[in-house]
Amino acid sequence: MKLLFIADPLPTFNIQKDSTFTMMREAQSRGHEVWVCDTTDLHWQTGQAVSAPMHQLQLTGDHTAWYQVTQTQQRALHALDAVLMRKDPPFDSEYFYATHLLSQAQKEGARVFNAPAALREHPEKLALMEFADFASPTLVTRQAQAIRDFHTQHQDIILKPLDGMGGMGIFRVKSDGLNLGSIIETLNQNGAQTVMVQKFIPAITQGDKRVLVIGGKPVPFALARIPQGNEVRGNLAAGGKGVAQPLTERDWLIANRLGPVLAARGLLLVGLDIIGDCLTEVNVTSPTCFREITDQTGFDVPAMFMDALTQHIKTPMRIDAS
Repeated sequence: MKLLFIADPLPTFNIQKDSTFTMMREAQSRGHEVWVCDTTDLHWQTGQAVSAPMHQLQLTGDHTAWYQVTQTQQRALHALDAVLMRKDPPFDSEYFYATHLLSQAQKEGARVFNAPAALREHPEKLALMEFADFASPTLVTRQAQAIRDFHTQHQDIILKPLDGMGGMGIFRVKSDGLNLGSIIETLNQNGAQTVMVQKFIPAITQGDKRVLVIGGKPVPFALARIPQGNEVRGNLAAGGKGVAQPLTERDWLIANRLGPVLAARGLLLVGLDIIGDCLTEVNVTSPTCFREITDQTGFDVPAMFMDALTQHIKTPMRIDAS
């Protein structure tokens, strides 16, 4: 098979941790062709298919010069067997436009994972609203007073922007309300920016668990990202320590409930964030933690992903008409 990975620039990869790299390595080990491009390369013109200048890679096994470009071609996306959208957030206007180009490519016959319409319909923090019965008390608002009222009610809260990633822009405000006004001003921008506010979950000390769901089925191990020192954020990018552990009964319940629903919408890979017993985010753009779970448990996450991808490629395609 010929697989196109739409990803961040290759020099930015940390192959000791990068999940997209593990997908590429598994694909190559199965004899598939690995091609790459960036969202900035996507191109459409009247009378032509969506295309991109793309590079075929040969992974070398070296930790520094880890790939070689064997050829570069301008190719239509539908000419490949699958297109894997692995561009990291933020989900900004350009990301949004890229999903529309990918929807057009789907109409031309490309197989795109995760499906572009599903990416648009499941913003990673707001997707929580559909599954509120699994969430802790949560508020989404532009109104500063609503945030103050939420704090009065719950006393210990977490505030975060809707477009953040890797723990960026996350604040905790305890019962004393210290710096609440300043934090609201910073995140809310006088009502210009929407803020998500959640009741603080003390179980964060045991980790912010990333539960991967592939083809609607949970990976049996989660990566608990445990905050270090005085840090409230467990994100690996914010210095959290990743510890793989078997799914709890509650983890299984949440993943089994959401998995088939999301898979039916074209979300081949989903990363559920769970703190204690509460679902906090539904990640669909470029879920990670493949490498850490595989290395610590021996469970081959990239192989599970490639099996699911292969199965989906074999099934009849449903055109994204959004």
